[in-house]
Amino acid sequence: MADESPLIRSLRAAVAAAPGDVPLRLHFAELLLAEGRHDEAVAEAAVALQHAPGDADARALMVRAMGMPQAVAPVSEEPAAPAPAPEEPAPVSEKPAAPAPVSEGPAAPSFDWDAAEQQVQDLVGPRFLDDPQADGADGTAGDAAAWDVDAPGAVRLADVGGMDEVKERLEAAFLAPMRNPELRRLYGKSLRGGLLLYGPPGCGKTFIARAVAGELGANFLTVSLSDVLDMWIGASEKNIHDIFETARRQAPCVVFLDELDALGAKRSRTHHSGLRNVVNQLLTELDGIASGAGNEGVFVLAATNVPWDVDIALRRPGRLDRTLLVLPPDAAARESILRYHLRERPIEAVDLGKLVKATEDFSGADLAHVCETAAEAALLDSARTGSVRLITTKDLLGAARQIKPSTEPWFAAARNVAMFANEGGLYDDLLAHLKRKRKL
Repeated sequence: MADESPLIRSLRAAVAAAPGDVPLRLHFAELLLAEGRHDEAVAEAAVALQHAPGDADARALMVRAMGMPQAVAPVSEEPAAPAPAPEEPAPVSEKPAAPAPVSEGPAAPSFDWDAAEQQVQDLVGPRFLDDPQADGADGTAGDAAAWDVDAPGAVRLADVGGMDEVKERLEAAFLAPMRNPELRRLYGKSLRGGLLLYGPPGCGKTFIARAVAGELGANFLTVSLSDVLDMWIGASEKNIHDIFETARRQAPCVVFLDELDALGAKRSRTHHSGLRNVVNQLLTELDGIASGAGNEGVFVLAATNVPWDVDIALRRPGRLDRTLLVLPPDAAARESILRYHLRERPIEAVDLGKLVKATEDFSGADLAHVCETAAEAALLDSARTGSVRLITTKDLLGAARQIKPSTEPWFAAARNVAMFANEGGLYDDLLAHLKRKRKL
C-alpha cells in the first residue's frame, strides 16, 4: 500500500466512502487490473456483482480479471491450467477473448488517452497543503461589442485578490464621493468623472474596471480601437459620438476605453488626419459638449500600458484627471490568482507559499502561463510513461524558473520616463515604486 500511486489512493478512499457506487468501484477495479493487481480487481468486481448481480460490465470485468492471470500461468505451470475448467464453465468459454485485454496493461507501448480520461474523471478536487480559503479570481472578461452595454455585474473590488493599495486609492478618490449623494451635493461634486489606469500589461486593469462598475451598480460599455475606426471619412467620429450617447441613455454607465494610447495617441505624433479627428471627437465627448445634460452619470475609465503616449489634452482636469498605477499582483493577489488557475486541474499537495515567493513581479498573465506550463509538463510525462500523474509543486516551481516576468521590459522603459519626463508629478507613484524596489 505504501507504494500506491496518488490516483489509486484517491479512488480507494472514494470507494470506501461510497460502497454502493457500482460504476466507481468498477472504474477502480479497471485501474487495479491495468496495474497487474488481478486478485484485488477480482475482489472489487465480486463486490460490484453483489450490489448489481445483473450488471454486464461487472461480469465482463470479472471474466477478464480471472482470465488474465490464467493466460500467464501456463508458461510456468502447463499441467495445472485445465483443472478449473469443469468447475467454472463460463470463464473457460470466454478464454479465447482473454488475450485482447492483455494489450491494454501497463506495458502498452503507446498512451491510451481514453483510458487516462476515465482514470482522472473521478478524482477528488485539487488539494493544497493548507486548507483553501476563498478562491480569488484574476484575469480579464471578454470585451463587449461596440455599443453593447453590459448590465451591472456581480464583480466587486472584494473579488480582486490582494492589491489593497489600489483598492484604497480607488475608494478614496473615486468611489466614496459617488456612493454618498448627500455629501456630494453639499460639496458640489458632479456625478461624473474620469480615471486612467496604467501599468504593465497583464496586471488586471480591465478586471478592476469591471469591479468599479460593479461597485457603482453601473452598466458597463467597453470601447476598443476596432469599435471606433472606420474606413469612411467622418464615420469614426460618429462612432465615438454614438458610443457616448448610448452611455448617457444607459446612465449610470461606465465607459471603459481600452488601450487608450491607440484611441487617444498624441496628435503631434499622428500623421493620419483621421486619427487626429478621433482624438478631437473624444475630447468633445469627454466634455459633454454634444449633450445638453453633459455626462452626468457617465463614468469614464481608461487603461493603457504607455500613458506617456496618450495625448496630454485627455489628461487635463475635468477629463481623465485622476491616474492610478496598477502594479503586478502582490503576494496575496498572487496566491488568489494561482488558486484560481489551479482550481480545476489535478494537483497534489501544492505548496503555494513557495510558489508565491518564486513568482515575485509576475503579472496575472504570467501566473496563468506558469500553471499552463506545469500542466503541460505533467501531461507530456503522462504520455511518455503511459500512467497519469498529478501536477506537483516541483512542476510549478520548474515552470516559474523557465518563465521570466513580462513586466521587466515595461519597468525598464518606464524608469526613463519616471526619471526624465515626470512633468507636473504625473508619475510620482511610479517613481516611488521604483525607489522601493531599488530599480533606480
